[in-house]
Amino acid sequence: MTTADRSGTAGRTPVRRDAIDINDFVYGATGARIRRLTMPDGKHWFPAVDVCGQLGYTTPHKTLRDHVPERNREFLETVTGSHGLSVPPGREWRRDLQLIDLRGLILLVSGSTKPSCRPFKQWVADVIATVQQDGSYSLGGPPADSETTGAAPPAVHGVPDRVADAIVRLEERNIRLDEQFAAAQCESLATQREALLAQRATAHALERIADRLDTLFASPSPAPAIPAQVSVPPQPPRPTAQAVLDDWKSRMSVTEDVWSVAVAIAPALAAEGELRQSLESIAERTGLSAHRVNECLRFMRRHACIRSLGGTADGSPHYALNRP
Repeated sequence: MTTADRSGTAGRTPVRRDAIDINDFVYGATGARIRRLTMPDGKHWFPAVDVCGQLGYTTPHKTLRDHVPERNREFLETVTGSHGLSVPPGREWRRDLQLIDLRGLILLVSGSTKPSCRPFKQWVADVIATVQQDGSYSLGGPPADSETTGAAPPAVHGVPDRVADAIVRLEERNIRLDEQFAAAQCESLATQREALLAQRATAHALERIADRLDTLFASPSPAPAIPAQVSVPPQPPRPTAQAVLDDWKSRMSVTEDVWSVAVAIAPALAAEGELRQSLESIAERTGLSAHRVNECLRFMRRHACIRSLGGTADGSPHYALNRP
């Protein structure tokens, strides 16, 4: 599970703690430990593919369209870029990975038919019924009398009994799986160590044989050959921005939004062959949202107009021009 630093960098105001521990909350809702990103503003994001897989949804894209509004889902590159952060390292954290926030996760749990979600959905129903009847809901029972003591009631960090019971049962299952995994990993490490020792012994034996052959068949070294001069082919001239746009127009069916993004990035790609600009800067010049700019760039990548080179140190996308 991956999380951002919740306390923020030096000089920033610490993020307020959640009333319910977010790990136990998500575990009680889905029955699994799911990867999570916590942004500096305290907002939590979860990979949609992880949540859909744990809740039994077989078609994540259709599931998100049916259950989660657009305001509760976003791409990883857009989420991290809005805070000036880079995409977390790791093969599974793709730049185009779709994320959902906590509200989107609760909506998916509410629509799931898995038996493990029933305790959580029952608790949600109890919360709504209690709020409708009493006007409020407390995690820790009735609050202390703050009028007589003059102090605010202490913060409660826990989950309701029904959800906690489900967490305990699921945690016992995970502990058994962790023990089995640790045992298998130890066996694998022992096998790898034996193989490494055998490889080292073989390498030492080959070195001794090579030294002996050098002694037996030593001969004067021939004069080094003079390497022939290698001609370096001239580099092709860089295309103009108009030539780049003409080539792109022949490769894909251009919409108004895609053409706006193409016109904005073509001069830089024609001059330098690379593009190191944030989504926000391109969005300001085109009048589109950062999310729409990201979709247009992905469309151009699919039609081989540009190719991705990863990201820069400040989190901006890095693209290169595909020459015609």
